[in-house]
Amino acid sequence: MRMTGNLFMVVAPSGAGKSSLVNALLSNDQSIALSISCTTRAPRPGEQNGREYYFLSVEEFVQRRSTGEFLESAEVHGNYYGTSRRHIEELMHTGRDVLLEIDWQGARQVRKLFPQALGIFILPPSIEALEARLHKRGQDSPQVINRRLLAAGSEMAHASEFEYVIINQDFATALQELSHIVSAARLRYANQASRHAALFAQLGLQGGN
Repeated sequence: MRMTGNLFMVVAPSGAGKSSLVNALLSNDQSIALSISCTTRAPRPGEQNGREYYFLSVEEFVQRRSTGEFLESAEVHGNYYGTSRRHIEELMHTGRDVLLEIDWQGARQVRKLFPQALGIFILPPSIEALEARLHKRGQDSPQVINRRLLAAGSEMAHASEFEYVIINQDFATALQELSHIVSAARLRYANQASRHAALFAQLGLQGGN
């Protein structure tokens, strides 16, 4: 069965505003399904198992990874993250668009199985702004913040691997740009041909690849 849904990968250094942008996009567009990843990190205040993440022990995560359950997996800031391959394929087969919040390492792994996936990298307007956002968030210790800032440079060096880059200086503008990317992806020839196969056949047009 052909997968008619789009797969979006949103990547950013910690504190760039990725989660806020994604949550706003999902609130405005109910047709996008957020892939819920598994992680070994502890829940942050207000997070619930099965909503933001599936929170697993290290032992359980390693066992699932060994059986090939994850589409991608990576270690980030001392914690493991992984994405269920079967869940994403099932959603895309039904025509649903799926969005992944992952890191650049995970995006590389996903592209091996889904080369048509669209990558979107979120950049902060400056390192100073990134540091201010991390402190304002109030969720990490000063040591963790320093570690995230040190990692940000190497993470942002991979922005060139992605099709789209959004600079999150003004939230409303960044959200609009993210929405435009989603809308444009849905109009690609292959997507339109798959979703409107009868019309394309009637008009004598070839189906999507």
